[in-house]
Amino acid sequence: MNKDETQGGTIFVVEDDPTNLAVLFDYLTEMGFKVLAAQNGESALKKIVYAQPDIILLDVVLPGINGFETCQRLKTNEATKEIPVIFITSLTDEVDKVKGFDVGGVDYITKPHHFGEMSARINAHLTIRKQQMQLREQNIRLQKQNVLVEQQHEQLQELNTSKDKFFSIIAHDLRNPLIGFLSFVKLMEQDLENWDKTQIQKLLEQLRDSAENLSDLIENLLTWSRIQRNIVDYLPQPIDIGLIVARNIEILMPNAQQKKITLTNSIQEEISVSVDIHMLDTVVRNLLSNAIKFTEAGGTIEISATHAEDTFKVAVSDTGIGIPEEKLPGLFRIDAKTQREGTAGEKGTGLGLILCKEFVEKHGGRIWAESEVGKGTIFTFTLSKMTPEYTDIPTINPDKGESQ
Repeated sequence: MNKDETQGGTIFVVEDDPTNLAVLFDYLTEMGFKVLAAQNGESALKKIVYAQPDIILLDVVLPGINGFETCQRLKTNEATKEIPVIFITSLTDEVDKVKGFDVGGVDYITKPHHFGEMSARINAHLTIRKQQMQLREQNIRLQKQNVLVEQQHEQLQELNTSKDKFFSIIAHDLRNPLIGFLSFVKLMEQDLENWDKTQIQKLLEQLRDSAENLSDLIENLLTWSRIQRNIVDYLPQPIDIGLIVARNIEILMPNAQQKKITLTNSIQEEISVSVDIHMLDTVVRNLLSNAIKFTEAGGTIEISATHAEDTFKVAVSDTGIGIPEEKLPGLFRIDAKTQREGTAGEKGTGLGLILCKEFVEKHGGRIWAESEVGKGTIFTFTLSKMTPEYTDIPTINPDKGESQ
């Protein structure tokens, strides 16, 4: 036997004769094995479970339970059934040999010992054992790879389905404002000379609204596309979230006043967070715009923030028309069409909330909605508290939304 091949392996010898046991111990140790031993079957059964040897040399004739029964018990135990058992025996009867194989033995070594033969048999079964373990590991790896391939296939199918639905949504949303443009142009071509200034002004306002809606849709689409390709710059910096909220309220206040909606900023304390200002600006603006869009005249909208362990929870609540329960799961999904007209007929791009989810998750937070039809909606998102090393909180230029 090649000593280098066997060195480091563990052999468990079950032999009741102390002299034979000592001879086997010395020989196997010299061959580079770690040798463990027991002198009866009961003791061997207990020790082998914990020792987990590479091979077992098991005497047939033992006090108490014999080698055949010991082997049979080893083969019914999940922890030991795969360990090869070579019987050591002076029995030469064919029936005894067959019985040994029947109970799970892999080979025989006869007494008195012929060490050359013993070495060859042990080496052969250790090689087989090693190959079996390698095959088992390969099978496990293949099974894991198959599972991974199946998961990737399912994800690809989901992506293809989402892509098809997404293109359908975009085609529909692009078509609507374009049809509006064409209709207005045809009206102007047919009867413009008979229109008064008021009619022309109203038509121009409708054209402007369609153009703004189309521009918003294209801008959101481009932003979403950049996110999916992971080419959106993410530049977090310390900021007081109240500044971003105040700036967006100032921008959107005319829209709220036009609908006689009370828009309130309840964030009084300084709340310092580390965020990408432009991303958070988009989140706040979209949530406030949605609230205004779906709140009827005379309603109220409030934005607030609360502490929650190592995060802040920012909430935009309104007294608007609410969202049906079955629509809530699809609010932040690209493959779900949930957009509706606002209470004054306002149009939406269908991508605003999706961008909110992408940007909030980019910051390690999450966003969700709670709503009751006819009573209002609360959109809440979380942001991590600013780390201690940030001390200088920048201000925001209200005209450009840039930090200074």
